[in-house]
Amino acid sequence: MQVHPDDALAMKRHGSFGKTEMWYIFQADADATLNSGFNRPLTKEQYLEYFNHGKLMDILNIEKVKADDVFFLPAGRVHYIGKGCLLAEIQQSSDVTYRIYDFDRKDDKGQTRELHTDQSIDAIDFTYKKETKTQYIDKVNEVVPLVSCPYFTTNKLHYNDVVSRDFRSLDSFVIYVCMSGELTMDYGSGSISLKTGEAILVPASIKKLNLKPMGWFKILESYIA
Repeated sequence: MQVHPDDALAMKRHGSFGKTEMWYIFQADADATLNSGFNRPLTKEQYLEYFNHGKLMDILNIEKVKADDVFFLPAGRVHYIGKGCLLAEIQQSSDVTYRIYDFDRKDDKGQTRELHTDQSIDAIDFTYKKETKTQYIDKVNEVVPLVSCPYFTTNKLHYNDVVSRDFRSLDSFVIYVCMSGELTMDYGSGSISLKTGEAILVPASIKKLNLKPMGWFKILESYIA
């Protein structure tokens, strides 16, 4: 879970490939925004023209956000998280971040952070996508799929009743993040509670869980399919 007062504009690399991730908005101020991709079709040359003239913000797709919004960020998409966003970030493992723009901020010594302009050019995906927010139908007492890709699958569970999860066909750990409410997780040999703001990693050796709400709960469930 991350709270970003003002993230840098960046894109991340995993080895020689882009990194895939998703954001789930827990809470958002009334004027909270984020960036996901560009607001128009662009070539590399057009992008550099805007960048070199200090007009990068003119071509960024800025999205207003609210609680429960979901954004899927495929490899190579430029992005930043604006002020007033509290979110969960589910992502492919990444070992390099390319910082494209840092809003001209300086540290207490008057120094700016390093930018990676040349390195990022060949990694940026300039594909224009009109709709960047992930659409889903929120349902109570059902497992709601949010994102499924080669690197992770994430579901939303909003329950006021007991739900059993069977992972015998899954060769992966499972991560739960509690967005609100409280529950008890029974796993055969024991149980553990989970409440708002907490997360837990369930090892792959545990194949069955009973999730028992203490009133109700809303959680994210993520694993490698």
